[in-house]
Amino acid sequence: MSTKLIIGLGNPGPKYQWTRHNAGFMVLDHLARIMGVAVAKKSFSGLFGDGEWCGERLLLLKPQTFMNLSGRSAAEALRFHKLTLSDLVVIHDDIDIPFGRVKIKEGGGHGGHNGLRSLMQELGGGEFVRVRIGVGRPAHGDAADYVLANFSPAEMAGMPTLVDGVAELLGELLKNGLPRTMSLYNNRDFLSAA
Repeated sequence: MSTKLIIGLGNPGPKYQWTRHNAGFMVLDHLARIMGVAVAKKSFSGLFGDGEWCGERLLLLKPQTFMNLSGRSAAEALRFHKLTLSDLVVIHDDIDIPFGRVKIKEGGGHGGHNGLRSLMQELGGGEFVRVRIGVGRPAHGDAADYVLANFSPAEMAGMPTLVDGVAELLGELLKNGLPRTMSLYNNRDFLSAA
């Protein structure tokens, strides 16, 4: 059985709980519920849980360092468990993807995302799988303010369907690998399919 480190990106504390920037935390919490695992142990500058799902050992991590220092938490966990970038899956919000859509890819830049920028600095590269949760782009105003604002009521109503879809995508990734998962899920609109 191989081991994967799955990191959901977000900001700690109730103030940020339902913000767009916390889409990664929301997905990770949902995955933990499906697995029957508590992501509650204080470890690796974050909250940590460990369990088995889809024939893999999954280490679940929610960095508690705030977004722009997420890499520190990731680096600690990878080093401790002797894992490489190829064992890492990062779930994060992406303003370049419309709400309701998700993309998955390996490698690439940070696209201005402070969590990814921190991960790439601390880990020495970006060759890990990213599950990009679309949060859409603001029609006007500052992108930083937008991602730190709460999801709209309509978006929150769609979140259960969306996080279910992302959990299904992760199951596919673990069972059948990245190319097949990309072909099945990239750019699928999870909300229109519901």
